[in-house]
Amino acid sequence: MSEQRKRINYTVACVSEFARKHDLSLQDAFRFLFTYKAIEFLKENYDIEHTLSFDDALDDMMMICEKNGGVLR
Repeated sequence: MSEQRKRINYTVACVSEFARKHDLSLQDAFRFLFTYKAIEFLKENYDIEHTLSFDDALDDMMMICEKNGGVLR
């Protein structure tokens, strides 16, 4: 599997887990994560983030969103 495919699969898995954890649709989760820079964060920090548990990665993603003004009700 190519490195790019691994990164895409990891991002898709993170979005899916984030959606499940926060009771969001996949579209809403992606839109939220993209808008508040968590997708960009995953792309830039893949080498570290993919070694963490999903729970840790999701916490990091939420922290990035919150720093950029993202709030979930």
